[in-house]
This record gives sequence, structure tokens and C-alpha cells, in this order.
Amino acid sequence: MQQANDTLIAQELAALFERNGYVRRQNAGRVADEGPARYKKGDEVRLIANSEAELHRVRELLESAGFTPGKPYAQGGKFRQPLYGRREVARFLDMIGASE
Repeated sequence: MQQANDTLIAQELAALFERNGYVRRQNAGRVADEGPARYKKGDEVRLIANSEAELHRVRELLESAGFTPGKPYAQGGKFRQPLYGRREVARFLDMIGASE
């Protein structure tokens, strides 16, 4: 039963990601040039929610899948839900079956 639930969570997250989510990878060249003390941006997945209710659902899905979502923020009339960290990004993309 749990496996079926996990599959449904993965499918719903995949649909949200495919709709308008995106991945940002750390720029290794900038880290080398500027150093890690200056260039702090790391790997990140952002899922876009069209409403506060949808944002709540996104957070619920991420937490159910064992992720720790970052602090959401509003931009352009929509809500952005980040998921930070190289391992978390890799695990998320593997879970939803996405390739870059």
C-alpha cells in the first residue's frame, strides 16, 4: 500500500515539475573563480505553485516524500518552492524520473 502511495506522490510531483518547475545547478567555474565564500549558490529545484493552496499541497508532497523544502516565496503572482542541495536535487530528479 505504501509503495502505491509513494508512486502517486512521485507522479504528482513529476507533473508539477514538468508543468513549470526547473533545476539550477551550481556553476563550478564561478566557484573556482570567486571562491565558495563569495559564490554561495548551490543546486536547487524550484516548483511553481499558482496559489497558496497549491503551494501547501507541494510542500505536503515534498515532506511526504522525505524532503525538507526550503522557505517558499512569492514572485510574479505565483509561489516558488525551492528544494536545496545536490543530494536532494539528485534524489528528487531520480524519484520523478526526470533527466536533464
